[in-house]
Amino acid sequence: MKRVTPNVYDALLVLSFGGPEKPDDVIPFLENVLRGRNVPRERMLEVAEHYYHFNGKSPINEQNRALIAALRELFDKEGPHLPIYWGNRNWHPLLPDTIRQMQADGIKRALGFVTSAYSSYSGCRQYREDIARAQEQAGEGAPEIAKLPSFHAHPRFVAANVDHLRTALSSFPEPPHVAFTAHSVPMTMAATSHYVKQLEETASLIARKLRLTDWKLVYQSRSGSPEQPWLEPDIGDHIRALHAAGGRELVIAPIGFISDHMEVLYDLDTEAAGLCEALGIRMSRAATAGTHPEFIRMIRDLIGTGPCICLPDCCPPPPRRPIPSGR
Repeated sequence: MKRVTPNVYDALLVLSFGGPEKPDDVIPFLENVLRGRNVPRERMLEVAEHYYHFNGKSPINEQNRALIAALRELFDKEGPHLPIYWGNRNWHPLLPDTIRQMQADGIKRALGFVTSAYSSYSGCRQYREDIARAQEQAGEGAPEIAKLPSFHAHPRFVAANVDHLRTALSSFPEPPHVAFTAHSVPMTMAATSHYVKQLEETASLIARKLRLTDWKLVYQSRSGSPEQPWLEPDIGDHIRALHAAGGRELVIAPIGFISDHMEVLYDLDTEAAGLCEALGIRMSRAATAGTHPEFIRMIRDLIGTGPCICLPDCCPPPPRRPIPSGR
């Protein structure tokens, strides 16, 4: 891949989903997420309870702050010496505000790092749409933003996940079953992207590094209508099937996520862990890439390789978009 001189760009923009930081934020945040979508208020209030379970605070913003702090430390030591900005899709700091701040600071061209490793509408194209909308709101002189590519198979991303999974496996005397998890999406979304193929590749690369033979890719956090087909099997169903087959030890590796945000803490550490306890399954959960040094260096590597070139028709939106279960 052609390498790009860092001085072609004058900033790095971290783009993420965003999340509430106190109880009063929860409903306004979810209203932002659901704006323009025909989702019953009862469903929104159900999702809100996930946040209230953790005092109304999603960990995703704090984790993004830690990510940015680790990047700044590496940049200060080894370069490139780029300022780092941060904008969210659904909660403060909101992307349009960040773009206006970059504009006021004289930023002309920036690279955008999206906190999603895989290609899909919600994990890739929608962020490009968010950027375009924010640039339009900022008006003339808004900075150009070139999105960095997806990184599902980057050796450093794989290495970070291998390291965390090895740690989780080390507490078992014999190799347990491993369930790699990712956010379920509607089949209509999966059919228009490389989401499943990329997840399968990531899981296979990690399994090969650790010489795993007993593993499976499963899904979590589905949130759409029961009538709409989503990617399966669900982690809960998989745990029940494991138990029925005599399995009593399980490690869950949430490779579909880069930080331990709400869908990891609630859907895995609370719901999946509770189900395992009820069934007598010993469960451990591997950490996500987070601020692992290999992952931080991966982002620096991506800056050197430059932006992705997305085809006009890649990752189109599904006919109906899902409500996320929380981040």
